[in-house]
Amino acid sequence: MNLIYHIVPAADWAKQENQPIYEAPSLQTEGFIHLSQKEQVAGTLSRYYKNMPDLLLLHVDTGKLTNELKYELATNNESFPHLYGFLNKDAVVHIETLDAQL
Repeated sequence: MNLIYHIVPAADWAKQENQPIYEAPSLQTEGFIHLSQKEQVAGTLSRYYKNMPDLLLLHVDTGKLTNELKYELATNNESFPHLYGFLNKDAVVHIETLDAQL
């Protein structure tokens, strides 16, 4: 199983809890959902989510995704996974609560 990760505020995840899919706000604004490889999660948290409470880390099995996954260079010249379409929730194999004290 190949895992990638998505950070989401718990409230945003809860708004779509009764849906079979999840659509992050970036899907509408940028055309894809931002994800991270395991070694990128800490950096993503410190850059974009510092001091944000109530975050979840979705563990996503890439083999179960129903939309296109591309690895693309970000502004820091690192290759990040981007999901071009909604996240089908059956690809989420674990949901971890993150510590807000970063």
